[in-house]
Amino acid sequence: MELDVVGLTAETELLYTTLVGRPRSTATQLAANCGLSVSAVGRLLAALVRDGLAVRSAGRPPLFTAAAPDVAVTALIQDREHRLDAARSLVQRLTETHREARRIDSPDIAVELLSDRDDVSAAVRRLYDGSRRQVRAFDRPPYIDRPGSNLEHQVQRQRTGVTHRVIYDRAAVAWPGRLLDDILPSVRSGEQARVRAELPLKLLIADDHTGIIPLSLAPGGHSAAYLVHRSPMLSALEALFEAEWERAAPLTDSPRAAERPGGPDAETRALLVLLTSGATDAAIARTQGWSPRTTQRRIHRLMAGLGAATRFQAAALAARRGWL
Repeated sequence: MELDVVGLTAETELLYTTLVGRPRSTATQLAANCGLSVSAVGRLLAALVRDGLAVRSAGRPPLFTAAAPDVAVTALIQDREHRLDAARSLVQRLTETHREARRIDSPDIAVELLSDRDDVSAAVRRLYDGSRRQVRAFDRPPYIDRPGSNLEHQVQRQRTGVTHRVIYDRAAVAWPGRLLDDILPSVRSGEQARVRAELPLKLLIADDHTGIIPLSLAPGGHSAAYLVHRSPMLSALEALFEAEWERAAPLTDSPRAAERPGGPDAETRALLVLLTSGATDAAIARTQGWSPRTTQRRIHRLMAGLGAATRFQAAALAARRGWL
């Protein structure tokens, strides 16, 4: 029984698969082919017609023909998928209501343990979707979901007025493809971004009501997490974010700089951002897809063009020219 997943009984599936190979059959003929009674086949045919799996032609006796399986059965599959999606959404809403009810019943519960990877991912999405004013985050590897997978959703949230303030760990900026495909597009769409050489942990805070941090800093520790509700602990996490924000270096992108005479191209701007973040030559090469020799040559060429003796001075001179 392969079609029981879309709600067909064994007898209904037998009748439909028989009808597929025997178009324009009567109920009597089908009963003989399936080994069922004529009355049972009549009831099953009525159900097949009702569900769009068969068509009935006028006449005496009526003739039945199976609807095309790639259309009819696919429609049943899609309907079942929609119902499953609706069930999943209901479960998420009920889960949130259940957690909130537990918190009301036991207000001293400030922290929940999420021990399942899917629960962690769902909680992060809820925090993003539930924010009304601002999202604050420490971004550092490893990741539960693919970096940049929520870029379009974040841009839409920012357009509704939700501020996103993100501090990136140097390792996040150096993640292959991350800078050009995710971070800089986020910055151009309004994200306020800064970078630190190293962040103490991953962190996400929605408004000032809920935060999430990994269970452990050990390998694999990000697959479980603590969900922190409004409490002194959350206040401490907020204070930690603001302190790191003050110490972090702004991470900007100025596409208009490319329009100015002598302005940098996209690769040069990305190189400047990486230098500002403190990325090593190896990290820059990995991020940009360059060889070590090409990386050193590009850095030296940039420094010479700016008249800089050090990387720090190169970043400062680039900022003065409006390239950052």
